[in-house]
Amino acid sequence: MMMRSQPKERVKELREILSKYSYEYHVLDLPSVSDAVYDSLFGELKSIEAEHPELITSDSPTQRVGGELLGGFKKVTHSSRMLSLNDVFDRADVEAWVVRMDKLLPGTRHEFFTDIKMDGLACALTYQDGVLRQAVTRGDSFVGEDVTTNVRTIKNVPLRLRDAEGFEKFLIGKTEIRGEIVMLKKDFNALNEKRRAAGEPEFANPRNLAAGTIRQLDPKLVAARPLSFRAYDLLRDAPSDVPTNMFAYEALSALGISRNREASTFTDLNGVMKFIDEWSDKRLDLPFNTDGLVVKVNDRAQFAKLGIVGKQPRAAVAYKYAAEQATTIVKDIVISIGRTGAATPVAVFDPVVVAGTTVQHASLHNADEIARLDVRIGDTAIIFKAGDIIPKLESIVLELRPKGAKPFDFLEALKHQYPELSFYRPEGEVVYRVEGVTGPLLLTKAVEHFASKGALDIDTLGEKNVIALVDAGLVKDLADIYTVTKTQLLELDRFADISAGKLVDAIADKKTPLLERFVYGLGIRHVGTQTAIDLVNAFGTLEKLRTATIDELKDIDGIGEVVAESVAAWFADPDNEALILKFAELGVKPVFEKKTGPFTGQNFVVTGTLESLSRDEAADRIRALGGTFQSAVAKDTTYLVAGGKVGGSKLKKAQQYGTQIIDEATFKEMIT
Repeated sequence: MMMRSQPKERVKELREILSKYSYEYHVLDLPSVSDAVYDSLFGELKSIEAEHPELITSDSPTQRVGGELLGGFKKVTHSSRMLSLNDVFDRADVEAWVVRMDKLLPGTRHEFFTDIKMDGLACALTYQDGVLRQAVTRGDSFVGEDVTTNVRTIKNVPLRLRDAEGFEKFLIGKTEIRGEIVMLKKDFNALNEKRRAAGEPEFANPRNLAAGTIRQLDPKLVAARPLSFRAYDLLRDAPSDVPTNMFAYEALSALGISRNREASTFTDLNGVMKFIDEWSDKRLDLPFNTDGLVVKVNDRAQFAKLGIVGKQPRAAVAYKYAAEQATTIVKDIVISIGRTGAATPVAVFDPVVVAGTTVQHASLHNADEIARLDVRIGDTAIIFKAGDIIPKLESIVLELRPKGAKPFDFLEALKHQYPELSFYRPEGEVVYRVEGVTGPLLLTKAVEHFASKGALDIDTLGEKNVIALVDAGLVKDLADIYTVTKTQLLELDRFADISAGKLVDAIADKKTPLLERFVYGLGIRHVGTQTAIDLVNAFGTLEKLRTATIDELKDIDGIGEVVAESVAAWFADPDNEALILKFAELGVKPVFEKKTGPFTGQNFVVTGTLESLSRDEAADRIRALGGTFQSAVAKDTTYLVAGGKVGGSKLKKAQQYGTQIIDEATFKEMIT
């Protein structure tokens, strides 16, 4: 398995590629990646620097805002710094933010101001005695560039503020209005339609186009593109002129400045979170692009008292909705064998949040897809959600590829992971399959195993009945047994009224199986009865097991890397994901019952032949009393139950480890 770069090397790699992306975005206006990809890599860099502050340098992208702008504009120092906001992602983050403020202003009641966060180019407009005098871009937050000539061409920017009753003071002296220059979706789409018709290349997205347009040296070109300005703040030399953020918005409307009408105030966090949830979906219908909301303390005096930390005010946060793309490291590529014998490769990642859920693996489909993407272990991958549901690997960030990363050899991986099997690739297909077996045979064996005594123990669903169901096309996967009806069975030669009724009832009785039996019954490679118990005891629910990382799986005693990868790969296979969902839809609800009793913490091995019960029955009794049944004597084995015809090797190991050796009679006394 390829290890990721050391922190010092990774920081260097990230800074170089972020600098490249920033240049493409800010200078060339030709971004090669989405904002979500940039933000994900930027977040990784911030995280590493937070853990290793000695690696922070003055030229790190985290130490400045934005990149170099196209030339030709005069530099201007802002009246006060144009601050950025700390990001939050869920209610817990918002609550933690409020707790931090309460510590600084104990006993103070907060009113919250919320608004949609626009995705555009930040700009500050200065009005002197009501007349537009200057427009300055955000720049590095301290110094921006004078783009007044271009901003004057934006039709919704008033050259003179309206004279509104009650707001006359804003027409006297200096009034600064901060906001975003955006291109509305409808205008962007119309512009691209014209370019398509003219055979010209389309623009990438509204934000990039707005930023690139406002930097043009020719105001005529700027005027020809439909830009808009939407304000989010109002500043005066006398802070008392603007007592609250909502008052600022009221003043903006009165003065003739466009601002968002969605802005609201709330007296508690429940209102804030309801607003956030409401706009999670509705934001897609907004006329402009957004990636979240802004939440501020409404009272400006409180806002000022809370102060600033670094580049961010304490009294405001940006609530970010889940990104649809992210970057992560490909830790491994494991191969899953499906019910048809198809070998499906699965990429295993460092866990990453994409579109609101944690993603840690994704199907790579087949060897051709791996070759097309050129995925290698150790690569930094761009992950996205298809339809916000299925995680997929979009591409590889080649600039971050570790030295020595080798192309993935699919056939060699099959030999390594499945040494006892042979594979072939049928002519005209892209999938490798297990040689010597057919899909129906594999399915028959899988259903037999699922119904076996050690798994769900479904009475009357033995080998011959399973073959009959598969051959008749009634069962195409494990979950299908729960769809079989008595009427369907009566159409088959093997079944009469009583036998058909018995089988249907026996299957229905197993709709709430023990979770460990269900997991064992799934037929996951390397997962035997005891391993299934260990997995279930560690995670407690099927959902937690399904989403467990390889590292979490390896933390369980007795679960090594091979088993962990096998479990992760099985649950990552799209067919298996669909199967688990199908079980749930059919009302199959495995239950977890943690076994405790007199054998809790004790480990048993049974060797030789027992006269009074079978090995499986002995194992069931041990587990029912809270003990662990082991297949081989180890250092932690408590008892070796020695029956007839005992082999010498286990006795020798037991003596070596100090394991207590008991006979069948003693064991029977212990379990009765």
